[in-house]
Amino acid sequence: MLSTVGSFLQEIQNEDKGVNTVAVFTADGSKIPASTLMGILLMNDFKLVINKITYDVQCPKQEKLSSEHATEMETMMSLVHRLFTAIHFDEYRKKKENHLLEKIDRLKKQLQPLEQLKARVEGRCEASISRLLWTGLALLSVQGGALAWLTWWVYSWDIMEPVTYFITFANTMVFFAYFLVTRQDYTYSAVSGRQFLHFFYKKSKRDHFDVEQYNKLKDDLDEAKEALKRLRHILYFRLPVEELNDKS
Repeated sequence: MLSTVGSFLQEIQNEDKGVNTVAVFTADGSKIPASTLMGILLMNDFKLVINKITYDVQCPKQEKLSSEHATEMETMMSLVHRLFTAIHFDEYRKKKENHLLEKIDRLKKQLQPLEQLKARVEGRCEASISRLLWTGLALLSVQGGALAWLTWWVYSWDIMEPVTYFITFANTMVFFAYFLVTRQDYTYSAVSGRQFLHFFYKKSKRDHFDVEQYNKLKDDLDEAKEALKRLRHILYFRLPVEELNDKS
């Protein structure tokens, strides 16, 4: 038989729309792959599970073949299956390609409003980071001006020198504490990036932007695009249909 277990299960679902789940297991409970030929399946008894209800299927007993004859039969059936696959590959490829294109289009439509919301959230985060950086510059300017005023107009350098030393030492302690907490060097790019993420998740929660859903849709879209790329380059990569189907 040229048909496979996968096509057999699909025909069952097409025949009865009330069938939600269907699978085939060996007598000892091992699941049979969808790529298994029906001829091989019918050599032994198996279990058919439809909507979580198990049916024991008993196959007619066949005469035992010699190991050499069995190997020849298995090889011949494999060759016939490959020939069948090659003949119907164009039909399979078109069907699979249309399915992937529809999936990609559907995912893009689902992502479009999330992308717009994400862009707005990122814009506000960038504005917050910019304000934070300018505020830091203003505070440093005020600190420098205050030290200059205290040095030349109120006190003298002899008095202010230890003050500036302790200010520098305090800044060093702050930088070291930052490293202990984050395990990152204190650089302006690293600090701004970390603060951006903090603002992003905070504003996302406030604006009801589902980060997990967005990431899942992006992953699904990337997987669909990769599957479509493999499908269109199957002749170059020379992948068998079963392997392509498993990866998709």
